[in-house]
Amino acid sequence: MEAELFPRERTVVAPGAVHVPDWLDPDAQRRLLDACRQWARPPAGLRTVRTPGGGTMTARQVCLGWHWYPYGYSRTVVDGDGAPVKPFPAWLGELGRRAVADTLGPEEAEGAAYDIALVNFYDGDARMGLHRDADERSTAPVVSLSLGDSCVFRFGNPETRTRPWTDVELRSGDLFVFGGPSRLAHHGVPRVHPGTAPPGLGLRGRLNLTLRVSGFPAATG
Repeated sequence: MEAELFPRERTVVAPGAVHVPDWLDPDAQRRLLDACRQWARPPAGLRTVRTPGGGTMTARQVCLGWHWYPYGYSRTVVDGDGAPVKPFPAWLGELGRRAVADTLGPEEAEGAAYDIALVNFYDGDARMGLHRDADERSTAPVVSLSLGDSCVFRFGNPETRTRPWTDVELRSGDLFVFGGPSRLAHHGVPRVHPGTAPPGLGLRGRLNLTLRVSGFPAATG
C-alpha cells in the first residue's frame, strides 16, 4: 500500500471492540498464509457451507479445533467429508492471547484458552451477512485477523441486525478484537475490494481467521 497522508491509527470502534491496523508485519502475514494453505487441503479442508434453509455461504471455510456448521460445533466435518477436524495449534492460541492483551489488556487475555479457528476465504464476489458469534459457551473475546484483499467490515450492535453500525476498512495484516459488551455484536462483510492485497504476499482474494474460545469440555481421546 502506498504511503498515506494520514497513517491509519488504532481505533476503539465500540466498547470492547478495537481495530489495530498492520498488527501483523509482512513476514508474519506470509507465515500465516502458508499455514492457511496447509489447513485448506483435504481431508477436512476448505468447503462450501450450506445453511439449513438450503442456501450457501459465498465465503468458503475450513475449521481448526472444533468444526463449525450452522449452527453448532462437532469434532468431525459433519457437513462435508466426515473427516476429523484439524487440530488447533498451540502457537495460534498464543497469537490470540497476544492480540487480546494488545487491545483489551492482559487481564482479558489471561486464561483465554483459544481452541477454535474459522478460516474464511473470500473471492471478489463473496460476502458475509450480519450475524453473531453465539454458538460458543465462552464469552472470551473474538480475535479476527485479515490477509490479502481489503474489505468493508460492518460492525453493528448486539440487539439487532439493523443500524447503528460502523463500517471499517480491514486490510492485510489488520487485527480486530471484540469482547465484553461487544462480544455478541452483529457483524459481517458486505464488500471485498479485489486486487488490493499486498503484491508481495502472493494471495488473490481475502482470508479471515477468527479465533474463539469454545468453553466446551476438552477432548478425551
